[in-house]
Amino acid sequence: MKGINFKKNAKGFTLIELMIVVAIIGILAAIALPAYQDYVAKSNATNALASMSGSKIKLGERYSVYNTLDCSSAATDDQGNALEDIAYCSADGVLTNEVGNIQVDLEATIADGTTSVPAGEIEWTCTLTGINNATAVAIKNCTVN
Repeated sequence: MKGINFKKNAKGFTLIELMIVVAIIGILAAIALPAYQDYVAKSNATNALASMSGSKIKLGERYSVYNTLDCSSAATDDQGNALEDIAYCSADGVLTNEVGNIQVDLEATIADGTTSVPAGEIEWTCTLTGINNATAVAIKNCTVN
């Protein structure tokens, strides 16, 4: 038995190596998860705003033809005929859409000429609500409430 070597070569990972890998994955997840949540919130806000683009056009057409921002189901033309409902309309001149927990409100007002929009044209105001991190989710031309 003198010449027999019982020493075996170790194969696999040690416990400390596995713990280091788990710690690195945990740190990366702690950084990535909030960034991912911000990305999802921003895409929800963008989706909600984009969904209302057709309604913006219909409301603009209604103002152009009938000189009103009334988009309720009771809206009528000059002869008393009922006008088509406008999707996402929550009040006169206000379009509202919610995707996920993000709500986008678009309010149409008639410009008085004191802004960069000429008098008599529609001026749109966009407001976002339901946002935790305003700087990460802010989209162009929308204010965060």
